[in-house]
Amino acid sequence: MSATPQKNRATRRVLATVAGLTTVGALVAAMPAGAQDRGHGHGQQSRTVDVQLLSFNDLHGNLEPPAGSAGTVSEKQADGTVKSIPAGGVEYLATSLRTARKGNPYSVTAAGGDMVGASPLLSGLFHDEPTIEALNGLDLDVTAVGNHEFDEGATELARLQNGGCHPVEGCYEKDKKFEGADFPYLAANVTNEKTGKPVLKPYTVWKKNGVKIGFIGVTLEGTPNIVTANGVKGLKFHDEIETVNKYAKELDRQGVKSIVALIHEGGAPASSSYNYDCDSPGAGDGISGPVVDIAKGITPKVDALVTGHTHQAYVCTVPDPSGKPRMVTSASSFGKLYTDTTLTYDRRTKDIVRTSVESANHIVSRDQAKATDMTALIARWNTLAAPIAGRPQGFISADINGRGSTAPEKPLGNLIADAQLEGLAPADKGGAVVAFMNPGGIRSDLVYAASGGEGDGVVTYGEAFTVQPFTNMMNVVDLTGAQLVTALQQQVSGSNEASPKILQVSKGLTYTLDLTKSGAERVVASSILLNGEAIDPAKTYRVAMNEFLAGGGDGFAALGQGTNKLVGASDLDLFNAYLAAHSTASAPLAPPATDRITVVQ
Repeated sequence: MSATPQKNRATRRVLATVAGLTTVGALVAAMPAGAQDRGHGHGQQSRTVDVQLLSFNDLHGNLEPPAGSAGTVSEKQADGTVKSIPAGGVEYLATSLRTARKGNPYSVTAAGGDMVGASPLLSGLFHDEPTIEALNGLDLDVTAVGNHEFDEGATELARLQNGGCHPVEGCYEKDKKFEGADFPYLAANVTNEKTGKPVLKPYTVWKKNGVKIGFIGVTLEGTPNIVTANGVKGLKFHDEIETVNKYAKELDRQGVKSIVALIHEGGAPASSSYNYDCDSPGAGDGISGPVVDIAKGITPKVDALVTGHTHQAYVCTVPDPSGKPRMVTSASSFGKLYTDTTLTYDRRTKDIVRTSVESANHIVSRDQAKATDMTALIARWNTLAAPIAGRPQGFISADINGRGSTAPEKPLGNLIADAQLEGLAPADKGGAVVAFMNPGGIRSDLVYAASGGEGDGVVTYGEAFTVQPFTNMMNVVDLTGAQLVTALQQQVSGSNEASPKILQVSKGLTYTLDLTKSGAERVVASSILLNGEAIDPAKTYRVAMNEFLAGGGDGFAALGQGTNKLVGASDLDLFNAYLAAHSTASAPLAPPATDRITVVQ
């Protein structure tokens, strides 16, 4: 870690404390009840103190307000209806966090991973240096790594932590070196295969006036299944429960009794409304998914869990192994929400009074003032990105939903798969007859309304990049018909059975998805047709997909069995080429029909 940012941050806080001493009487008088140390008598330090824990997760480099449905929060109204509220953007997130901290002398800010990776062009074009700068400005104290922190490998993650200009592209601004994060990234369950040691710090301890809270950070054990092979090369990912319990014991031995786990793994609440009560009818009854088993397995030494990865909003109390309720939170994604949790710290036991823990998610609304320092940061990087970001790539006649679609078959998924097939169908480009796109790789919608001065319906390079930010290289491989059928069945079986991952398929491939059945049988094998013909199990087919899928990512082991590989252009290049070839200002591209997958429910 660079020493300079840490020193500057410490200096800011010392100066702020000194300045505050001159008006301490007024400050105490203005504090809300519960923000002060709870005690009686002049000069007497209270036994308990309320510590404010602010948290968020899955920012993914969204510095500007996310467009379309990706930038809205669902709020359940008193009459039972659901309202969509525009939210997000670091200019507003900064204001929200700074406002929340007022009157709270003990405040710590933590994050649950995926701060960077799969980022819009404004951050992704510069290898997420702008996002790290923004997080420094938000006064983030600590974050866990997420799976996307490994998109460019452990060496690049270490650069984001420690600073230094990019090894290939160098420094982006003249006479200005990237300083790195002035907060620790925690990676307790990620070790170097050769040394067995964590690639980054496993934990850190936040301290103030004798109050000590330990933070342990882990990412999901299954990270290698959802990141390209190069990104996790030389790394080993360990069990989340075992790792957190190991380091909780170590912190306990050091006298740190108050512990928060930052876990980049999550759950699925029964409702998408951010204010849904997932403790109804009982503690944790309204949430399912991996985080539930993790929470139930983590030692009672841990007092709260800040989670992420699933991009969901929830504040639940899931019972720990001793049966006592424990707070488990997640704040959606893209900076649209933040969580405010009160941890009552007992100075005598040095532990959190678990029965006093309270938490709630809050919308980062766009009807508040923007933080001027974040506005300046965005403007500075936008100036550097402008020559590339604003280039028109094509034209659309209406919104084409991808991330914002909840259907198995997404209009934007069809468009992307068609672009990949068209670009790789020529014999000299691979001879593909079908293309598959992983749904998680579609990071946004194509929005008809102008995002800047380009005009309605214009798709800019920046907007296309936001949809396909990984710049994965395309592969064309040989697969047998039997392997093709198995791959389609793996969408709803094996590791994907509990949470299906429905591939987006190119035109010409059709089949029935029967959700009334279970496991692999949900894909009706006899219904699978390519250009109207049944798949021949013994025949060889040329299949196009990105390098992530070609490596067996997302649980598609069958796709990883391809042979006779040809590496083609990047997914983004094919996407932009398709937009250019199929749209003009006078004849824009319409949203594709979604008639390739027949869903039976």
